[in-house]
Amino acid sequence: MNPKERIARRVALEVKPGSLVNLGIGLPSMVANYLPEQVDVFFQAENGVIGLGARPPEGMEDPNLTDAGGGFVTAVPGAASIDSAMSFGIIRGGHLDMTVLGGLQVDERGYLANWMVPGKMVPGMGGAMDLVAGAKRVVVAMVHTAKGTPKIVPECELPLTAVRRVSLIVTEMAVIEPTEEGLVLREVASDSSVDDVIAATSAKLIVDEPPLEMKFA
Repeated sequence: MNPKERIARRVALEVKPGSLVNLGIGLPSMVANYLPEQVDVFFQAENGVIGLGARPPEGMEDPNLTDAGGGFVTAVPGAASIDSAMSFGIIRGGHLDMTVLGGLQVDERGYLANWMVPGKMVPGMGGAMDLVAGAKRVVVAMVHTAKGTPKIVPECELPLTAVRRVSLIVTEMAVIEPTEEGLVLREVASDSSVDDVIAATSAKLIVDEPPLEMKFA
């Protein structure tokens, strides 16, 4: 498995049956590909769709049916189309069970920075700020380093997405849980060691007990 697939497969294990889940664009959207068959969930997109399905076959794309990133999707039986006001009302009202977002940096407090890319023009933060503030669980799915530079840092240098601790960080190397005490190393991939993870992380990690081995869907 390549790093992104590993991350998506591990995050898929966090998705609970019957939940309402928002998947960010890019890597997070891959999570839907690896859900166990018995896990029946509804995926929500900020642009006003509840019940997103897989990408349609080539030639069957509907320009009126896209995710928040503009990618073509399908709709599952029972799906609903709603306006943006209701969509963000669901998010801001705390009705979203979980969101999976990409990350540029996460710091020792568990704060996420994920919307401003240095040196590049971006259209804006989209719904990220609302999602981090409003979803019941926030899972960050990202590669552990960027060109060898740690992305889990003592303090974010980029603008914070929200001043709220995320629930879980999943990388290709480890699963890390932000807590009141700091970042706790919960799981390590079989081809990495605790020392490897610590070396690839500039933030302090708490390792009170031997971490479990990462499992994948």
